[in-house]
Amino acid sequence: MTDPKRPCFIDSNVWIYAATQSQDNPPDPRHETARQLINQVQPCLSVQVINEVTVNLLRKFNFGEAEIRSLVRSFYKNYTVFALDADTFIQASTLREAYKLSFWDSLIVGSALQHHCDLLYSEDMQNSLVVENRLQICNPFAAQL
Repeated sequence: MTDPKRPCFIDSNVWIYAATQSQDNPPDPRHETARQLINQVQPCLSVQVINEVTVNLLRKFNFGEAEIRSLVRSFYKNYTVFALDADTFIQASTLREAYKLSFWDSLIVGSALQHHCDLLYSEDMQNSLVVENRLQICNPFAAQL
């Protein structure tokens, strides 16, 4: 884990695991791992992450609109939420060229870099990749795979 006082960018998949509990038996351990991680660090996210989380909770997990409103309010009340701006999109373009990231992943990485996060927790990107010698990507579920 990292210094709890340092801001860490948390990707949408981690938030989704934290917000949903599997009905599988045994339960998916990623739920508890995600919840613990969010409680142990200073989480940051972007508007894009909120978009991705809410659309997935609506489509795949049948969340109601009242639950979505509550979640969005919680994000803005409890965590640092970054807007996307022209600089984010320009940096994302540069990152796509240099690291061959997808369009959406490059926006996540660009936002994390732009806001001086040095750790990005994501299940979807290359674990242990260091971007621009200052942002490390970490899959918090790697030990569970």
